[in-house]
Amino acid sequence: MVKVCELADIGHGEARRVDVDGTMVALVRIDDSVYAIGNRCSHADVSLADGDVHCETRELECIRHGSAFSLETGRPNTLPATQPVPVYVAEVRDGAVWVSTEPRS
Repeated sequence: MVKVCELADIGHGEARRVDVDGTMVALVRIDDSVYAIGNRCSHADVSLADGDVHCETRELECIRHGSAFSLETGRPNTLPATQPVPVYVAEVRDGAVWVSTEPRS
């Protein structure tokens, strides 16, 4: 696990790009939960951290074509993307956000 930022650095419903040992990850905060998924859209190779967070469905929407990826599974829930993005374990410890360096299986 790598410490990437403080929880207070990310607002509710925000996404940000972080580097986890050379892997770019989209980090998303919803309330006090943090999610980490691969930062590149599997359809358009666009930064997902620049997209819109849908808190109620726990999705991150790509700004290019609107594919919405589950923050929990990495699977796209809308077209045109059909391939998932990796999902990483993210934890909050003592106010800091830690992210795994290996995707969840």
